[in-house]
Amino acid sequence: MSATLAETESNRMTEGDLPRTLVTIATYNELENLPGLVEAIFAVAPRAEILVIDDNSPDGTGSWCDRQAKDEPRLACLHRSGKQGLGTATIAGMRYAIEHRYDYVLNMDADFSHHPRYIPALLDAMEQADVAIGSRYCPGGGVRDWPFQRRFMSWAVNTYARLMLGLSARDTSGAFRCYRVSLLSKLDFAAIVSRGYSFQEEILWRLARLGARMVETPIVFADRERGQSKINRHEALAALRILFRLGLTNWLGI
Repeated sequence: MSATLAETESNRMTEGDLPRTLVTIATYNELENLPGLVEAIFAVAPRAEILVIDDNSPDGTGSWCDRQAKDEPRLACLHRSGKQGLGTATIAGMRYAIEHRYDYVLNMDADFSHHPRYIPALLDAMEQADVAIGSRYCPGGGVRDWPFQRRFMSWAVNTYARLMLGLSARDTSGAFRCYRVSLLSKLDFAAIVSRGYSFQEEILWRLARLGARMVETPIVFADRERGQSKINRHEALAALRILFRLGLTNWLGI
């Protein structure tokens, strides 16, 4: 997307007319984390609204959200029949934001690895961008309590994605991002092939092909304190294969 669209939207807003922001959170068994996360988000972004996208969590995450939403109009839950992948959950949140005419949609993890304290900086960055990335690898960013092997693998995946897809962002695999909804509305979601971890790289690549302006703001990523990680080797290998296929399209037009 060209700078013109961002400037047009900025001019459209009068003083005091803040952008409507939807925070989307994909969940599966996150009851230990979600109550505190929702409270923390509203503390730093009281005008935002939250959409929880729950994949039928056995621990009652979705049920908790429904109960809270009865008294909290800023909170809603989208229920899905089962685990369908992080990519499809993120797309569901994006479609919801388009249908309900939000200005921004901000995506984050449910386990506090993406701390809400960084949300104001991401929203501020949107004044000059179409995608604001909460980045571990720009100046000021980082990770906490990661062993060397995980640091190396993350660096390798990001380097691989940047080379294959021609992306300029340093952090291509993180999910802590804010998107301009008017740009997302131009995407062909049916063309997106990723359903798991490669979704983060693919969506940046497709938005870059639409001319999106991207900026990175620093975050410090911390491992979850409660609950279990959803990462597995099978999905990681599948992500590498998808990035290779997209890379062929990017460089060879195949």
